[in-house]
Amino acid sequence: MEATAHIDFIAAAYAAAVIVVGVLVAWVTLDYRAQRRTLADLESQGFARRPSLRGDGAIGAATGTSKQPAKEQA
Repeated sequence: MEATAHIDFIAAAYAAAVIVVGVLVAWVTLDYRAQRRTLADLESQGFARRPSLRGDGAIGAATGTSKQPAKEQA
């Protein structure tokens, strides 16, 4: 059997895979930008993100608040 007997099918499969991956990358990129715009709009309206729970003690890092005074009063 010749190696070039199915070259058209192989090339079409690779081309389809490249197209699908390219479309997925474009879709994720556009969705990321849309989500960032939506988040910026919400933050400009006064909605804040949840506090960060990174585990390094920076509980209120996203909003600028801290839980330290509440711990000291309790």
